Amino acid sequence: MTHEPPDHEHPAPAPDEGVPMSRRIRERIQAANRRFHANDNIAEFIRPGELEALLDEVEGKMTGVLESLVIDITSDHNTQETARRVAKMYLKEVFRGRYAPAPAVTEFPNVEHLNELMIVGPITVRSACSHHLCPIIGKLWIGVMPNEHSALIGLSKYARLAEWIMSRPQIQEEAVTQVADLLQDKMQPDGLAVVMEADHFCMGWRGVRDLDSKMINSVMRGSFLKNPDLRREFLSLLAQRRG
Repeated sequence: MTHEPPDHEHPAPAPDEGVPMSRRIRERIQAANRRFHANDNIAEFIRPGELEALLDEVEGKMTGVLESLVIDITSDHNTQETARRVAKMYLKEVFRGRYAPAPAVTEFPNVEHLNELMIVGPITVRSACSHHLCPIIGKLWIGVMPNEHSALIGLSKYARLAEWIMSRPQIQEEAVTQVADLLQDKMQPDGLAVVMEADHFCMGWRGVRDLDSKMINSVMRGSFLKNPDLRREFLSLLAQRRG
């Protein structure tokens, strides 16, 4: 007659044991009825230590991609660590804005009641097209018309916030809108303008392979939208800087 060992000698497996990290995170997002599009930030659904586990998972999947491309990752010294490098690049660099919380930005009151046009730029931005994951590299200009109640932020913080938005799979039109929404929420100015000019490697590296085409788009809010003189002043000063 055999005797089963006590239950404490065979503890029950953890509920998430064996479940891929991506699935755990995805299920949390879905349970909160939130979307997780390519250009969304999902940092609030990632617990401490889980990003490293996700990196391991992505490395494994990237290994499979390289093998399916019939690349010898065993004896080719150039690609033996490629899967790990690519996984790290996506999670901690190129797509970092999806997985990292927003950078800390200190806002301070408009003590001097500044109400003159401010222009910040050019800010170099780097992103990746969400259609082909090809690089997007360009410049960003920001115009702000504050009022006496506006919150002001330090000059370097514009670049940090823009980088946080841009370091996700994006399309340029949506990226500029996201930057404008973020700054509008933080500063509450009378007017806000954002202009972006960028090279898209999905055109220069593949497809039509046109190396000279750039995309320029803008978002105008508040007084920039209502006041044509202010809009002309901003665009004129921007043109001088670009020239």
